[in-house]
Amino acid sequence: MNVSEVKDLLAQFDTSTVKTLDLTIDNVELHLSKNEGFAPTTPATSPQSGPLSTAPTNAPVAPTAETQAFASKQEETSESSTPSGKTVDSPIVGVVYLSSAPEKPAFKKVGDKVAVGETLCIVEAMKLMNEITSDLAGTVTEILVENEEVVEYGQPLFRID
Repeated sequence: MNVSEVKDLLAQFDTSTVKTLDLTIDNVELHLSKNEGFAPTTPATSPQSGPLSTAPTNAPVAPTAETQAFASKQEETSESSTPSGKTVDSPIVGVVYLSSAPEKPAFKKVGDKVAVGETLCIVEAMKLMNEITSDLAGTVTEILVENEEVVEYGQPLFRID
């Protein structure tokens, strides 16, 4: 896979509705995600493959507008106070749905009152729809996921005060 093919793939991924993409071609592994958080990984190389980049390792890298915007967003996030309330976390890995059907209203919106046992969302895992219920009573102060987003085990879904 050459640089122009990677650029084309990135452009198509950016304009698509796909949230994540894992691609392996020969000895190259590529993981693309539109989710907010990211976990940087180190590139894996096989013993017979050389470095993936031909750029000198001591060459300075000029910050781009995107990296500067990301850095300022990180600073703002770290400076802001810790949000109050408790989170309802995903008990499983899957795709989250905030309503029972695409044309139906969301189970809960920011500002809605929640009682213990009320359905907050559905997480689809292995074609099974799992209702995620609240173990807290209070008010939804923040919805931490988007509809149809892939969620991980333990990922916060809602913040409730």
